[in-house]
Amino acid sequence: MLIVTSSASSELLRQSISRGSPGEVYVHLQPDKFEEGWMFLRVSAWKKSGIPIARTNGLTVYAPESQKSLLDGLTIDHYQDLTGGGFLISTPVGAEKSTCGSGFKFINTNGVA
Repeated sequence: MLIVTSSASSELLRQSISRGSPGEVYVHLQPDKFEEGWMFLRVSAWKKSGIPIARTNGLTVYAPESQKSLLDGLTIDHYQDLTGGGFLISTPVGAEKSTCGSGFKFINTNGVA
């Protein structure tokens, strides 16, 4: 199951309410445009598809069924600072974290990304 921190839950719930789907958000991993193997977290409060993968604090998080195994055990967090804010995702075992914190890519077994 995907873990959603309290700060992420609050922000996701706020976004879902402002976009007209209170308590429902959709997340998915989007491949990078340069086909380098990076996958980035995308959050949407207006899409209503996928299967429920997390429930917390009045919020249900949906994701594509095909990505459930990639998202299981990961944590979504949210940060807010003077320059804005954003969602962060934990790095799965065997993966390298992106510099922005919202993505990762799996490392080959020979240790090369």
